[in-house]
Amino acid sequence: MNAEIIAIGSEMLTPTRVDTNSLWLTDQLNKLGVEVVSKTIVGDDRERLTATLSASISRSDIILITGGLGPTEDDLTRECVATATGRCMSFRPELLQAIADRFASMKKSMAENNRRQAYLIDGADALDNPNGTAPGQFLELGGPKAIVLLPGPPREMKPMYANHIEPRLKAMLPPLFIASVWYRVAGMGESDLDQLIAPVYTKYPHVVTTVLAKPGDVEVHLRARAATQNAADAELAAVAPKIRELLGERVYSEDGATLEASVGRMLKSRGATLGVAESCTGGMLGERITAVPGSSAYFKGGFLTYSNEMKTTLLGVPAELIAEHTEVSEPVAKAMAEGARERIGCTWALSVTGYAGPDGGTEANPVGTVFIGLAGPEGTQARRFFTIPDRHRVRTIASTTALDWLRKSLS
Repeated sequence: MNAEIIAIGSEMLTPTRVDTNSLWLTDQLNKLGVEVVSKTIVGDDRERLTATLSASISRSDIILITGGLGPTEDDLTRECVATATGRCMSFRPELLQAIADRFASMKKSMAENNRRQAYLIDGADALDNPNGTAPGQFLELGGPKAIVLLPGPPREMKPMYANHIEPRLKAMLPPLFIASVWYRVAGMGESDLDQLIAPVYTKYPHVVTTVLAKPGDVEVHLRARAATQNAADAELAAVAPKIRELLGERVYSEDGATLEASVGRMLKSRGATLGVAESCTGGMLGERITAVPGSSAYFKGGFLTYSNEMKTTLLGVPAELIAEHTEVSEPVAKAMAEGARERIGCTWALSVTGYAGPDGGTEANPVGTVFIGLAGPEGTQARRFFTIPDRHRVRTIASTTALDWLRKSLS
């Protein structure tokens, strides 16, 4: 079965609002074996919303609608669903009483326009909303086919889905079992990764393969669905090991853990500690490391040496070394890592120095150039890499590359 998600509200079309509901609902539906084939955001426009609903009903099995269930004139979801399905709406006194009781519990008076929320589409079941005033609605159309009306606020929508919608969908759906694998990969671009693994996964159309990318980090999701768990496991087992072998040491996680969490596990298991010295990343590397709960067990601290003066004063990088090679160079990256390891007293130390842009850079090392230093029990090394000269991208990939180099050294 497939599903569509429609987010309603003109505010969702502004640059300051993000439709996070659809992301959460997609995850919940996927767990039931339902594929989301379309997501749409529609403003508070009667004609557009009705047309969108009519198209969705004609092509999808399950339509989940979030938003537009409030008491104001621009809350059109109930009316438009009724029009698109050719049904009427009926006023339900018991719903109005529940809404009034909700206001009373908050010691507030109910406005007259809240009566709009007490109208139920003919044939629909009302869904209790203990976290808000807008009841949800569940309308079965047969087939099986269903339309779900959910409130927009996540604190109302999520409990309503868990308590009312998921049990109903499970009853509608045929027995289905899912087997999945999730590989997280560093040090490889999306296009290169797909070129590597596509010859394998395209031979297994029954296994859904999804490649998701962000700067310096790519995820490969494999999901098989079948009538029994054994059958789903068997379908996945036919393709997952082959892809895993192709990806090799680039895979840093198979359980969804972040790169910084994976590195943290390795440090902790070895009784090792880590320190950092950052320049162009401006604290991003340390922030990522300390975002992991329990990181105090292995992360001792770091230096944010954005200026050359701080590199010399705090890390002991010789001023003449910077003058000779510039602050963005292999010798300086190595000296930063060594200085951090010595002063912090840690097993490993990472350093990052580069030109994040938009200004800076030299002919030899233009904007986008980064040097990473790694000091450890067996000595100090430094590496140079270059990426697209976008400030956020440079900083993100620099911190990812540093963590991944440490991961490989630990393994």
